[in-house]
Amino acid sequence: MKHIILLLCLVSFLNGTAQATEDEDKKSIEKVLKKQRIAWSKNNIEEFMEGYWKSDSLKFYGKNGVTYGWYDTLDRYKKAYPTEDHTGKLSFKLNDISKINDGAYFVLGEYHLKRNVGNATGIFMVIFKKINGEWKIIADTSS
Repeated sequence: MKHIILLLCLVSFLNGTAQATEDEDKKSIEKVLKKQRIAWSKNNIEEFMEGYWKSDSLKFYGKNGVTYGWYDTLDRYKKAYPTEDHTGKLSFKLNDISKINDGAYFVLGEYHLKRNVGNATGIFMVIFKKINGEWKIIADTSS
């Protein structure tokens, strides 16, 4: 009987620890997204891109197809949003942050850009991976 109680206590402890870690991961991911929102709203695309994995393996999937790599994604953003009138003020609603496996999550959300050249809204899904102790977006699809 003592073994069963000990086993139940251990399972309960491990479950609580896993949930605490998952909550910490989600908060860290939300911090990255908040930094991106602030940088975007200051028309600082380079700072916004700090949330992305600086790798040729980064993938961005938008209406014009797939863009591969950090530098090409940066160039894409700069061409599509050349001035502060185009970047505007970013806000978003996070609809879901779900764990894929240890060190990886996907985030579903909606974005809104309040801009002088006309507002824009859409949806996005990003995949975060913990790389060298930091949460980075490794894939992004927005429409």
